[in-house]
Amino acid sequence: MGSVTFREVRKSYPKVGGAKGEQTQVIQGLNLDIKDGEFMVFIGPSGCGKSTTLRMIAGLESVSSGELLIDGAPVNDTPPSQRGVAMVFQSYALYPHMTVAENMGFALKMDGLPKIERVRQVRQVAEVLQITHLLDRLPKDLSGGQRQRVAIGRAIVRKPKVFLFDEPLSNLDASLRVHMRIELARLHKELGTTMIYVTHDQVEAMTLGQRIAVFHEGRIEQVGAPLDLYERPANEFVAGFLGSPKINLIERPGAQDSLAHRLLWQKLIKNLSPEAAIQNADELQKMGVRAEHWQVAKPAAGLPVPGSGELGSGVPCELVLSEHLGDSALLYLKVDGIKELITARLSGDDLPNRNQWAPGQALSLEVKPHRTLGFKY
Repeated sequence: MGSVTFREVRKSYPKVGGAKGEQTQVIQGLNLDIKDGEFMVFIGPSGCGKSTTLRMIAGLESVSSGELLIDGAPVNDTPPSQRGVAMVFQSYALYPHMTVAENMGFALKMDGLPKIERVRQVRQVAEVLQITHLLDRLPKDLSGGQRQRVAIGRAIVRKPKVFLFDEPLSNLDASLRVHMRIELARLHKELGTTMIYVTHDQVEAMTLGQRIAVFHEGRIEQVGAPLDLYERPANEFVAGFLGSPKINLIERPGAQDSLAHRLLWQKLIKNLSPEAAIQNADELQKMGVRAEHWQVAKPAAGLPVPGSGELGSGVPCELVLSEHLGDSALLYLKVDGIKELITARLSGDDLPNRNQWAPGQALSLEVKPHRTLGFKY
């Protein structure tokens, strides 16, 4: 068993330069249930409180108020060694003078486990991680990916209820991160143990997490399955934080704004997603469209007048830059009256047309049916 529950948990620190007793609250009334065996990912910008939350579970940070439970038992005052959790840090924190086997078995040695049993358990875990051939090496003889495997093995050998990962792949190069993501997913499936993973990398979050908690300024903005958060974000922050390239946000135009801006807004309203369509469109202040939900074509003649009901033609735009990525292409488009460039991703049947376009060329922009997200302030 390895469920983790937060009930109105808060964390405060003395305010730097503040009056005596003045506090800065970094975690604000956190409520969250993490199920036994779940792979939960905490994601958010730097300073949002995700690592502090992880350290509270580990017992490395105290809980200022509220209740933290592991398997239904309060652990606010339980020492870290008695919580049944194991943490893997961003830095590998291996003992340089010990072999891989000694590093992995060190906690078992401290617990007084006989050597023959330590050796058996370390070898068993090494086989799972496919590092048996490294057991006699020192950390200095290992690559970054191998060191991270050893750090994970040191956690696994303790057989914890909960694994905690604090940005464990951030020191690895891109190809190794991909490989280690696959390994972590495989380990979770094989071990079935609760894993809580902190990252600022949304690719890691979307590919590893069964559920994701999006943190912002000490609060959780939304919790859900990766695709639910991507397709049905609770607010503008979640929509803007998840997704690469970043979601296109278009502000509501005023009566004096450009014709193209007003026409685009009408098209976005017409194509609101089913969830957003239940809102009152007159109250929406921003619209969001993912890069892959645009359609780009050569312009048709004529530009309809906003409010006339003639929305058949696309919105005129100018191609500023194109990036060809092999199986897809990113187009950066300028729409008259809109300050930010609009990013469109082309793939599949749309790709053959990309070679016909050049920077400065006039194009036509449409949004795919029912793909617009709406946001209020």
